Amino acid sequence: MNAGPGAARPLQEKINPARDEMLLAIHEADKPVIAAVQGAAVGAGMNMALAADIRIAASNAIFAQAFVRRGLPPDTGATYLLPRVVGMARACELAFTGDTIDAQEALRLGIVSRVVDPEALMSTVMALAARIAAGPPIAIQLAKRSLYRGQQGSLRDALAREAAAFNVCMETEDAAEGVAAFLEKRAAVFQGR
Repeated sequence: MNAGPGAARPLQEKINPARDEMLLAIHEADKPVIAAVQGAAVGAGMNMALAADIRIAASNAIFAQAFVRRGLPPDTGATYLLPRVVGMARACELAFTGDTIDAQEALRLGIVSRVVDPEALMSTVMALAARIAAGPPIAIQLAKRSLYRGQQGSLRDALAREAAAFNVCMETEDAAEGVAAFLEKRAAVFQGR
């Protein structure tokens, strides 16, 4: 009798795979996470990228939910992340066919926010990371939290979260600096306080 490809794995790895913990760490990070995708992002690799807040791809990147081509259903968060990014119909199509898409199609579907030449990928990602890092960390952390929680619940719930986050930020030194910089027509220098 063939026990199958997963039979020899320890029980704990079957219940709580380490890759799922990695995916959760990416998705639940307090700070923004940017994925730089070059080459193949297939199966769990695509889903690790989907867990990031922002994805930038090199023009040579390809993406696929290839699980079905191996006789397996999607895992590593695909059933949660993919429909939220591309919509249910496209998520079903990608999961049911295992089709490979190129970077331009990934851009069209909203899987990535930019496509750049492979040589420019890391400098583009690092420049965006620097811009975000120069911003007000408390406001960015609360914006990230509100954006993701806003995908669940009602508009009323989202408005309440936004008001709470806004009120917290209004009491920070960064908000005072942001207003002063605007009035003085200069770039703000945020300190995370």
